[in-house]
Amino acid sequence: MENLALLAHFEAKPGKEQQVADFLTSALPLAEAESGTIRWYALQLGPSTFGIFDTFTDDAGRDAHLNGEIAKALMASADELLVSTPVIDKVKILAFK
Repeated sequence: MENLALLAHFEAKPGKEQQVADFLTSALPLAEAESGTIRWYALQLGPSTFGIFDTFTDDAGRDAHLNGEIAKALMASADELLVSTPVIDKVKILAFK
């Protein structure tokens, strides 16, 4: 059962909103290639606020994702695209449907 998750949120710099949205859309194949990532959602929470929510069955899958290609690419372009470093929370899923 997927009872572990990551919740990341970050703010695009003014004028960089579309680039952040494009980055997130283009990251889908990377998420699909991660066997330990059960579900991966790229979110736009507001005009310049974005997020990622993904789920895992174990810590190994979650840790692999944190050290994977999406995280590397996001951090590599953070200075150019984001107001500050993304906030990434490890969360436990209590219930879902």
